Amino acid sequence: MKKNVLFVAVLAIALLFTNEMSAQKFAKLDKSPMDAAAYPSSYKESNKMVKVIYSRPQLKGRTVEKLAPAGKVWRTGANEAVEITFYKDVTFGGEVVKAGKYTLFTIPNENEWTVILSTAENVWGSYFYKEAEDVVRVKGAVSKSDELIEAFSIAFDGKDNDATMYFGFGNTIVTVPVKG
Repeated sequence: MKKNVLFVAVLAIALLFTNEMSAQKFAKLDKSPMDAAAYPSSYKESNKMVKVIYSRPQLKGRTVEKLAPAGKVWRTGANEAVEITFYKDVTFGGEVVKAGKYTLFTIPNENEWTVILSTAENVWGSYFYKEAEDVVRVKGAVSKSDELIEAFSIAFDGKDNDATMYFGFGNTIVTVPVKG
């Protein structure tokens, strides 16, 4: 009888523990999923010059100007501000930048965007942006896309140590040269 009671007690505790474990709540897919872009962009190339981690808001009938107002500091995506890592010293938009991890902000405008590298860390949005933490500010050239870019995107293209970083959103494409 004692063995049966002990067995039932152990079984009840095991079931409670199992239910506790299966009750774990996992977050649903984010509305602005996180993504990454790197140069070189080939997965076969492990010796990267730069990598960017960012979240991808979608227009969903809104305008770029609604999500990234002209003349105001923007987190350059959604959720956390963009994290950019340079694995070696580079020239970013014509300015020398030491290897390291930075936060990237932008100030959108019609003809050019100001692209900011900051020492800020672990920043949500641009709410706590401080100009005093700027490392460099460079100008990104603006061009227009014939096709609508629904989800904000960052990409790189180039050859050897001469690359271009692209921001694409709506019909706007912003370019910044990156040289290693």
